[in-house]
Amino acid sequence: MTSESLEVLFRPLKVGSMTLANRIVMAPMTRMGSPGGIPTADDARYYQLRAEDGVGLLISEATPIDRPASVYHPDVPLFYGEAPLSGWLDIIDGVHAAGSRMAPQIWHIGAVASPADGWNESVLVESPSGLMAPGHPVGMIMDEEAIADSIASFARAAADAKRLGFDCVEMHGGHGYLIDQFFWAGTNHRSDRYGGATIAERSRFAVEMIRAVRAAVGPDFPLILRVSQWKQQDFTVRLAETPEAMAEWLGPLADAGVDIFDCSQRRYWVPEFPEIDGQDGLNFAGWAKKLTGALSMSVGSVGLSRDIVDAFAGQTAHPASLDGLIRRMEREEFDLIGVGRAILGDPRWLTKIRSGRSDELRDFEAAAMGDWRNSVDPEVRAIPGR
Repeated sequence: MTSESLEVLFRPLKVGSMTLANRIVMAPMTRMGSPGGIPTADDARYYQLRAEDGVGLLISEATPIDRPASVYHPDVPLFYGEAPLSGWLDIIDGVHAAGSRMAPQIWHIGAVASPADGWNESVLVESPSGLMAPGHPVGMIMDEEAIADSIASFARAAADAKRLGFDCVEMHGGHGYLIDQFFWAGTNHRSDRYGGATIAERSRFAVEMIRAVRAAVGPDFPLILRVSQWKQQDFTVRLAETPEAMAEWLGPLADAGVDIFDCSQRRYWVPEFPEIDGQDGLNFAGWAKKLTGALSMSVGSVGLSRDIVDAFAGQTAHPASLDGLIRRMEREEFDLIGVGRAILGDPRWLTKIRSGRSDELRDFEAAAMGDWRNSVDPEVRAIPGR
């Protein structure tokens, strides 16, 4: 890679009221390092280090809305309540001082099982149809009051993000969590207006949520929606098997107010519909942009030789070429690129890339995905992909 070829990564981008210095985004990664749900000085330093490296936009770890069953671990930082929201102030101030921009990723887990055994057992988890996955009942079916309150909670969290000084906000609509459980036919068996045989019908919850968020933050505050075909419950799931189905899914969300689709896939170079445009065809983010006209962000194994599933299996990932990424960005397939594990494992990753020091890039070790507080190097521990 030459400095000339990398230039496409460092073009500024204006989205509504936000201007980004470059196209690099730190992807959201859950850390479970905020005791009692309150962000700490260590959290602030974690984000500030990546901002000091020049990352254009940082998306926070997933942070839950104000619903009893929205979170699955006591040490995930909350995005409601006076003490947690005050804790986020130091984080955003540090990121801004370093010259970067930031979004919180607001979140509701739905019926996903908790990794913290025995925690919060008195709260019954909620989801569209009481299913964590097809044939796997968990918790309660949300009634319309619970749905309305959840939509209102997303809107309040987005309004708080704007009030606190964040530059934009991301809603987590992928990976099998609550919003995605409405999208997925396997977990949405509802017969009311929030269910249906088509992806367009099952998108009603998300469309209403985006409309409420847009009303809460105004017309110019950028909204990002993370979406995924795959689910943590089943890597093989595809919500949209054709471009037509994808347009029915994402088009109404763009119309409701989404500015950027954060299109999560395990490997960014994999074409979404190779039967249409071949093995070098558009990826998920490319099709989202083409079908909706909204901006899109790709993500998935950027700069590394192995994907996230290999990391969970304990495999080490080595630094990998960015040539394919550069080619896709030069043809404007998508607008932003999310980098997770590479930036997680090396807070100076972007500086090394930009200055031609690729020989100094680090391997990504699976051990980095544990409880970061148990490491002698707390800056490199988190769970990517949240």
